[in-house]
Amino acid sequence: MIYVGIDDTDVPDAPGTNKLARGLIADLGDEYPCRVIVRHQLLDDPRVPRTSKNSAASLLFESDGPGALRPLVDRLRAMVRDRSAAGSDPGLCATATVPEEITAFGRRCQRELVSKDEAVRLAARCGVYLEGLGGTQDGVIGALAAVGLAAAGDDGRVVQIGSWPDELDGPQEVATLATRGVEVRCLDTGTPVSRGVVDVGKHLRPSYRKHRIVLFARRAAEATCGSGRWQAVRLL
Repeated sequence: MIYVGIDDTDVPDAPGTNKLARGLIADLGDEYPCRVIVRHQLLDDPRVPRTSKNSAASLLFESDGPGALRPLVDRLRAMVRDRSAAGSDPGLCATATVPEEITAFGRRCQRELVSKDEAVRLAARCGVYLEGLGGTQDGVIGALAAVGLAAAGDDGRVVQIGSWPDELDGPQEVATLATRGVEVRCLDTGTPVSRGVVDVGKHLRPSYRKHRIVLFARRAAEATCGSGRWQAVRLL
């Protein structure tokens, strides 16, 4: 697996990081298969420069071996630099190995302010590619944090699954969700939901938990776990 993190820091009235991530995947196509794109919520604090909720995105690519990282980085560097909005501060991170130090850094970024210099020093010490690609380069913080959180496999909201289009909305059969690799679980008990219908809302947005794509749902009043009608619950 190759872990990629991006954070373009956004600017008002411009597409956000998630849209940038989807565009990258669409253009890379089958050349670099992407398993999942995950949105990670970082510290939501007025002291953090951002236009919305201070999130970053991780992209998990199926790896063809140790030689796959460098060509992918070269492609992504040019694409992120060209597509980031004017005035944004994009950062890019990529690695096939994620030390625990970087995961710990990602979790800190969800609780407290960290500096760009700290992110750069940590990546250099761990031998992980990290680069600012414009503006103040503050996006390196979110990019490194996203890689650390993705590698832990227990954080974030899935915004794209492989090359599947983002068209599922409203009531969906549990079996339909399973074809996309989505596990449905009862939010209150954690037990699997094997049949029934789940209202996923405006968009399908499952969570990334224990390296799995999990859609948590609350049962309707007339339902019991494992059957009936369900309402999806979006978690961070």
